[in-house]
Amino acid sequence: MAEHLHRLEEAERRDHRKLGAELDLFSFPTELGSGLAVFHPKGGLIRRLMEDYSRRRHEQEGYDFVNSPHITKAELFETSGHLDWYAESMFPPMELDEGQRYYLKPMNCPFHILIFRSRQRSYRELPIRMFELGTVYRYEKSGVIHGLTRVRGMTQDDAHIFCTREQMPDQLRSLLIFVLDLLRDYGLDDFYLELSTKPEEKWVGDDEEWAEATEALRQVALGMDLDLVLDEGGGAFYGPKLSVQARDAIGRTWQMSTIQLDFQLPQRFGLEYVGADNARHRPIMIHRALFGSVERFFAVLLEHYAGALPMWLSPVQARVLPVRQDHEDYAREVTRGLADAGLRVDTEAATEPLGARIRRAKLEKLPYVLVVGDSDVAARTVGVNGRGDAPPERGVPLDDFVAKARQEAAPPQRGTPA
Repeated sequence: MAEHLHRLEEAERRDHRKLGAELDLFSFPTELGSGLAVFHPKGGLIRRLMEDYSRRRHEQEGYDFVNSPHITKAELFETSGHLDWYAESMFPPMELDEGQRYYLKPMNCPFHILIFRSRQRSYRELPIRMFELGTVYRYEKSGVIHGLTRVRGMTQDDAHIFCTREQMPDQLRSLLIFVLDLLRDYGLDDFYLELSTKPEEKWVGDDEEWAEATEALRQVALGMDLDLVLDEGGGAFYGPKLSVQARDAIGRTWQMSTIQLDFQLPQRFGLEYVGADNARHRPIMIHRALFGSVERFFAVLLEHYAGALPMWLSPVQARVLPVRQDHEDYAREVTRGLADAGLRVDTEAATEPLGARIRRAKLEKLPYVLVVGDSDVAARTVGVNGRGDAPPERGVPLDDFVAKARQEAAPPQRGTPA
């Protein structure tokens, strides 16, 4: 019982909605409507850092960046099947152009299919990997909307891989390794896998293809040395799904990345490539999102770290506090030196007692608070107050701190250009 109560207390302390307000990261203005967030400057910076690192890793893995509009004529989602199987989760249509129905997109995949279909493809081009940070809109019921973890407008780090049947096993294997490595880079490392199979009612295709796709996902999952659990009937209407389930710092499980194997949409859109035999063949399509959505992943990280994000993701990495006003020139010099070294740093003038300014910086969960006084001005040193329970360090040479901070602030280094 005591452990359960402690976990409840921790969950409340880590609630991303509370932290988002306290740390001035995001808000949900009532003028926008339920489930629609705006990110404030600090939250926007964190998002950019998350997204920029993801972009760099996708470049290393050989993805091509694409972009697609937010709305489309109904015809696209009629062909894909979303209007048959997913309409209850889509916003109502807009009628334009003398009665033409347009929909806000709930998925990016049909747009990427159109890019593939825009010209004739050869087997020599495959696999083709398309990546987009694409914003989608889903009409979630008001009762299930919850902070950033369940919203109506979200940005997915969406990618689709078009490959041959022969390439499929290796593509799935390398993709799952990429997924797990990327999640580890953000500090999540306790995983198991879940395999979602054919729904009982809402599905398209034939049993044989579903069985082949499900077995392919099962085989790649078994090769990862992680626990695998079955989610009977939890697949999408067009194919089975393999999802990465991650446990956070207090043991809660979050569904993170998903990989879906799809034989159906290439058929519905008539996708083809010319094989080595000069005949036309149908490609296999792999859907995947690593964050799931940027908003939800942001919330998971915020709760996992209780707001104290790793230094490379912290919007302000250090704050310089002069003890008195006559120390402010040196404080500005320290700030310039840290900024020139590539660190995100600010200064707070000595208009309040030092203790109050330190407490405020601690509440903002800054990685470092640097205090400068008489001895620091004379010796070109700083007093270092780090996060956590570590005692403050006095008289640290400025150059030594800059070198240490630069190393800590560097994004994860993984991967080589593809």
